[in-house]
Amino acid sequence: MNHLSFYWLPDNKDKLIESLESEFAFLVEQSIQTGKISLPPIPEVVIKIQRLCASEDAGIPDIANCLIDDPSLAAVIIRVANSVIFNRRNITCTDLQTAVSRLGMMRVRDIVTAQAIEQLKHSADLNEDCNKILVDSAVNSRELAATMVMVTQSIKENAKGHYDYLEEEKSLLVGLLADIGLFCLVNEYHLYLDKGNYLEHDLVMQILDSRCPETSELVLNSWKFDSDFLEVATNKEIDSNKERPEITYLDVARMANHLLMFRRKDEDIDEHQVEINTTGAEALYEISNLSETEFRSRVSDVIQASGL
Repeated sequence: MNHLSFYWLPDNKDKLIESLESEFAFLVEQSIQTGKISLPPIPEVVIKIQRLCASEDAGIPDIANCLIDDPSLAAVIIRVANSVIFNRRNITCTDLQTAVSRLGMMRVRDIVTAQAIEQLKHSADLNEDCNKILVDSAVNSRELAATMVMVTQSIKENAKGHYDYLEEEKSLLVGLLADIGLFCLVNEYHLYLDKGNYLEHDLVMQILDSRCPETSELVLNSWKFDSDFLEVATNKEIDSNKERPEITYLDVARMANHLLMFRRKDEDIDEHQVEINTTGAEALYEISNLSETEFRSRVSDVIQASGL
């Protein structure tokens, strides 16, 4: 971020920024622990489903019954269960229990959480600057998620049968929830302004960018999401000692991000290192050679095919 103008800051600007980052981090972590703003204010049904998924006694009928209390989310689950990405056998289902059974309890949790966060980013009642940050985040999340699906598809097509453990639907959901902690940070920023404080916009964006990974990890951990979600949100390996597959969702996310930087002609792309094998390189080459029109069309097709 050295291209930003900090001419108005004192000579010890790095210490000031670090202090502000630490202050924001403390505020958010304290809020999550005390429950004051806690997690993004998602529907109660989503919270119930998250609790059910964390319980060893819950089953598919419990999740289906819970969804009945929220007709809009129930409709989303049935639509997603019949979508191109999630309905691999191309068999239409019309009832909730079949839809939940097809998707699985944990996948339903992921879907309703992603849907709730997506809606929240577009409907948050904050100030104009905060709302714009969240709307931009929604656009970026969808673009990352769709590109992760494209990378996953290309990897599996180029090495048939070798990477079947990679799921297109999980790539989509991991990408959609990668910056979930941003809402907590933006909400804390909104409260910070309400108390009469002021921060220059560029500095705010730098703080949000630096603190989002750790805050997202806190949110995802509190909702019991698995390590694939945590790794992509934090852009780091959670447990380097355990045996890892040849290509992980973190690798897919890094490849997708590299492709998006390439598309945007981002000046920092030369410093963005991605470790990939031959199959990954083929996927990068294939997608990077799409025209801008073709790329945008495929991104749109992926989102439409997901049912979200």
